[in-house]
Amino acid sequence: MNRYGACASGWVRLTACVQGQRVEMGIGVSGHGVLVPTVYQMQIVGYIESHASRAGLKRKSMKVSDILRLKGNTLYTTPPLAPLADAVKTMAEHDLGSMLVMDHGDLVGILTFREVILALHGNGGTLGDATVRSAMDDHPITCSPDTELDEVRRMMLERHARYLPVLSKRELMGVVSFYDVAKAVVDSQNFENQMLKAYIRDWPAEKEGEKAN
Repeated sequence: MNRYGACASGWVRLTACVQGQRVEMGIGVSGHGVLVPTVYQMQIVGYIESHASRAGLKRKSMKVSDILRLKGNTLYTTPPLAPLADAVKTMAEHDLGSMLVMDHGDLVGILTFREVILALHGNGGTLGDATVRSAMDDHPITCSPDTELDEVRRMMLERHARYLPVLSKRELMGVVSFYDVAKAVVDSQNFENQMLKAYIRDWPAEKEGEKAN
């Protein structure tokens, strides 16, 4: 334990710690048992931004295009009149949570495990001769490559949507999932966590005047 208390766990975050008879507010750092007082927050932010700049990174809001760049361009699509059983077989073989439904180059729907479960429930537990069109969501919400991740999260939560097709005008660019968004947020938090831990290791020594106070 150091003079700021061993209070943090899990993530870099704003937290509070009881120090004797007073409550200290600051940023907690996992794995270091450190509570950094809020008075040093601007120094920490500056430290993170300077190191990010040296690494060629720029502090900005993440966008859907950032996720697509990491995911690659592999897409699985199906025509609307294809047998639903065939689409489900493809989803199972490739561990897919969704398939995009395309008709003459246009997005006309999306098929996810939610629609498959509803189709099974409505057909007595079998898929029978059902087509993709009969089960798909024909009004999926979409986003663009320039949509910011905060907006994507809001859209997903409001509509209970786990998958969002990505369109640039009418051209299909890909699909982002709730997992993709969550992973991007965690990766961003991990980066800032590493920068803050580096700041703690380089913590400046106190001056004599500060000790007296």
